[in-house]
Amino acid sequence: MSIKGYFQESFTELVHKVTWPTWAELQNSGTLVLVATLIIALIVAAMDFAFSRIMELIYSLLY
Repeated sequence: MSIKGYFQESFTELVHKVTWPTWAELQNSGTLVLVATLIIALIVAAMDFAFSRIMELIYSLLY
């Protein structure tokens, strides 16, 4: 397959075969990703804070 044929087939597939989301679907997906990212960031921050406090406690007992 030539490069030209590859790009022609890729273009045809993108234009005629791919189902693109509507603007509302795209907004809903974006909102979901934003909320999930914030929740995961808060969980990681809480774990980091807890681990930091535990390590401080361990170091204060040892030294």
